[in-house]
Amino acid sequence: MDASGWDERYSGREYLWDVAPNRFVEAHLADLPPGTAIDLAAGEGRNAVWLARRGWHVTAVDFSRVGLEKARRLALEHGVEARVRTMLADALAYRPPEPVDLVVVAYLQLPPDQQRTVLEHAATWLRPGGTILVVAHDRSNVESGYGGPSEPDHCYEVDATVAALGGLEISSAGVVERPVASDVGSATALDTLVIATRQAG
Repeated sequence: MDASGWDERYSGREYLWDVAPNRFVEAHLADLPPGTAIDLAAGEGRNAVWLARRGWHVTAVDFSRVGLEKARRLALEHGVEARVRTMLADALAYRPPEPVDLVVVAYLQLPPDQQRTVLEHAATWLRPGGTILVVAHDRSNVESGYGGPSEPDHCYEVDATVAALGGLEISSAGVVERPVASDVGSATALDTLVIATRQAG
């Protein structure tokens, strides 16, 4: 889906997604000391705002103007507008002006070659000691999980994600289960989750 399609999805007054952070972002990043962060494909800003509330200075990057407008609104609602900077840009083209302490890539749906390009670039944005967290619909979710893209090539695989982050120290890599609500009750989504760090020195 292109930027205009996402603008249309985000055009309602209410937030399209839950305004709470992604469960894996919250679980794995809560204890990191705050610094500078990039939330790539930030959408309506739920992860960026959560980080800002914990003291991070966050650049929320997305190609949807409407999504970023809602991210700014969410930051204002939580009193962290000074800590959240929005940047209208395509994930494939964006480059930060300087290295950062954290990069979050959450549910950025791209075909495999573009996934690799984005992750290879994102790995270079980290300062020594910096962390990247990648979470996305796993390829196995199409057949065995719930929700997410119906096209397998827009999903991720753990091995390919790890390979794209070559040169970083992998601290966690696997397929994780995410409880979700469905029309027939509770269901389970399957996500790729990879966390890696650029070694100091």
